[in-house]
Amino acid sequence: MSTEPAQSIHHGEYKVPGGKLVVADLTVADGIIASASINGDFFLEPDEALEDIDAALVGLAVGTSHEDLAAAVTAKLRSDAVMFGFDARAVATAVRRALGLATGWTDHAWQVLGPTPYPIAVNAALDEVLARQVGAGLRPPTMRLWEWNEPAVVIGSFQSLKNEVDAEQAERYGVKVVRRISGGGAMFMEAGNCITYSLYLPTSLVDGMSFADSYPFLDAWVMESLARVGVEAHYVPLNDIATEAGKIGGAAQKRLAGGGMLHHVTMSYDIDADKMTQVLRIGREKISDKGITSAKKRVDPLKRQTGRSREQILETLTEVFTQRYGATPATLDAATLAEAEALAESKFDTPEWTARVP
Repeated sequence: MSTEPAQSIHHGEYKVPGGKLVVADLTVADGIIASASINGDFFLEPDEALEDIDAALVGLAVGTSHEDLAAAVTAKLRSDAVMFGFDARAVATAVRRALGLATGWTDHAWQVLGPTPYPIAVNAALDEVLARQVGAGLRPPTMRLWEWNEPAVVIGSFQSLKNEVDAEQAERYGVKVVRRISGGGAMFMEAGNCITYSLYLPTSLVDGMSFADSYPFLDAWVMESLARVGVEAHYVPLNDIATEAGKIGGAAQKRLAGGGMLHHVTMSYDIDADKMTQVLRIGREKISDKGITSAKKRVDPLKRQTGRSREQILETLTEVFTQRYGATPATLDAATLAEAEALAESKFDTPEWTARVP
């Protein structure tokens, strides 16, 4: 009777953004990597350095963190090794994908929730409810397009209410102020004047990525969508989406303890810059590193840049996301909507939450 531990075979792939494909073929026994073969279309000198990488992985526990995997590879590499088109972190990602600890876009059955009007507080509550559902495995990863009917300002989780919003002007224009769960800056969101979407995903999709790297990674499909409507956009670190003409949007994230994650973006479609600067307290320090002196000049709406209707842009976003990731349309179930409405009433629509940072 054999006493050899049972072995399992694992395969994972990772395409470095702007770089090369890294593939990890592993065998695992008793929770330990028993053998490893890293391969791909990358460049590596000298040839023997590939043996160093494989050897660095053997003997590591399958639950080794991304950081520790990358460190093990770096420590084992000979001093004259040169890696082209990949690095130790890319190897770690391929290994964790092989072990099922990190995932790619196509590892998931994505859904798309189309724009349905909800009160702005319910929209904010849905972000929390849906992200938690994804983290708990109760819902597949989802992209949701927002819709709303009232003028609103949605402030970041850590912003001061009085420092960001002029209460008198907000009341004058009937602007509803809501605080979201993600960080970042305030968003001036009149109905029909913005394009807002949220991604709800497992953190495994951004395993090993810094926040700075995860933003453009999660919005690559948006850049393709904008290109289709004639807008060449790019990320301005950390979280601004811009063109040569100016800023068109900003992103925010929240990673929840249960393994779910929210990635949220608002882009300007036809913003009333005069009203925005009256309602929002956009100080000089906020724009001091933008090379401009006026917040009005900082935002350049998509309507002017594309000449297309908001509905056409929403359709393009949905089309590109569906094509890239094989997503299917879905509708929000009554139980989830009821949960979000209850959370809006108990949290997002309360002065205690909105002014939690006065």
